[in-house]
Amino acid sequence: MTGLPLDRVTAPRVKVGLVAGGLGAYWPQFPDLLPQLRASAERVSERMRGLGADVVDVGFISDAQEGAVAAEKLRAAGCDLIVGFLTTYMTATMLVPIAQRSGAPVLLINLQPTESMDHESFDTGQWLAYCGACPLPEMANAFQRCGVPFRSVSSHLEDERAWTKIGRWVRAAGVRGALRHGRHGLMGHLYPGMLDVSTDLTLVSANFGGHVEVLEFDDLRVRVEKVTDSEVKAKKDQTTEIFELADSVNDDDLTWAAKVSVGLDRLVEDFELDSLAYYHRGLDGEMHERLGAGMILGASLLTARGIPAAGEYELRTSLAMLIADRLGAGGSFTELQALDFHRGHVEMGHDGPAHLAISARRPLLRGLGVYHGKRGYGVSVEFDVKHGPVTAFGIIQRRDGHYAFVASEGETVDGPHLQIGNTTSRVDFGCDPGEWTDAWSATGISHHWALGTGHRIADLRALADLMETDLVEVRL
Repeated sequence: MTGLPLDRVTAPRVKVGLVAGGLGAYWPQFPDLLPQLRASAERVSERMRGLGADVVDVGFISDAQEGAVAAEKLRAAGCDLIVGFLTTYMTATMLVPIAQRSGAPVLLINLQPTESMDHESFDTGQWLAYCGACPLPEMANAFQRCGVPFRSVSSHLEDERAWTKIGRWVRAAGVRGALRHGRHGLMGHLYPGMLDVSTDLTLVSANFGGHVEVLEFDDLRVRVEKVTDSEVKAKKDQTTEIFELADSVNDDDLTWAAKVSVGLDRLVEDFELDSLAYYHRGLDGEMHERLGAGMILGASLLTARGIPAAGEYELRTSLAMLIADRLGAGGSFTELQALDFHRGHVEMGHDGPAHLAISARRPLLRGLGVYHGKRGYGVSVEFDVKHGPVTAFGIIQRRDGHYAFVASEGETVDGPHLQIGNTTSRVDFGCDPGEWTDAWSATGISHHWALGTGHRIADLRALADLMETDLVEVRL
């Protein structure tokens, strides 16, 4: 997601707490063992930092007392993920308190030094350096009985497949942290009649954590009124650098959209927002209608910077877009548009904000004299998500108030597109488009979702695990 003249927001780095350990009774018995295990622990710390994590390394523990000290350090550090490195046998009393007190998800890793022991030459001390698998069932039993969820990765120290799995947990922990600490704007009011979009704000905090900031369109209005001519010119210059402009773009409409965009930037900054969902109907060309109609440019620019903005008051989709963005997938505001049974494609997209950084080509800005289903007029974004692997991803709100993830992997492909100022992508899910649409709808997904680049089911499965929520995968 590069190449645009936009400054992406700097997301906080994931904070990983690392504790390595082994049974202290071994150290006087096998003097060469502890130095070897410490070296492995340092290598793990180095690799963790290579995954982009800030590592809180509390060192090597050898008994329950040292485990208690480590537990307090990690509790105070406020980590997003706790990694327990089982270097050799260790007792459950050394790690259970750490897991209980930290308040963070726990990942246990068992990475022996190499793929296999040299059985003919190894003595007991050398074998014990390969014995990290031994305590894993003990930890699993104790954690389950204590009601502490955990997950594990078992392999050898330099196995890239293992580090791919570990990296997935680290990324998921970072996204979980973004949700738990996020500030999500909700501005305007519900699109009339869209029962699926309606969201109980308390459920956001209950399921994900974070804070929903309820905003009025007047919060935007007062900021737009203070935008200067020079700021509008700078925003228009940025727009012409990023977009191809269709002949239908009216300069007055572009100027207004640029002015609203500057106001949106200030709104996001003033309220420290990580995402935004919005809608306002307005009446007869008055200010609030004009603001609502002028949102698409600014919302698209925000989304490309890593501050997803979704129209139609679709809060759960702005959250899905945030998750997709933090996983590196982009995540563009999307709904069903049509089914192409001749080519076997599902056509999906939206009239409104788009994630410009995942466009297949230079995005187009088209002038529209009317927005279908919405009041007002102005400029709108037209683009196709870049071709290749993609994941449709959304958040379900179930009847009992619990959230769940739903996702489906496919491929965006070439084909004809309408030229009506909408984002539109043709997605091949490898099956009849009607059957896919029925299966997708049967999950309880709402009107909208995020469409992101890459196949992301594995990452989403890790995130669902850390957040203790369900992931429904649609695959036919």
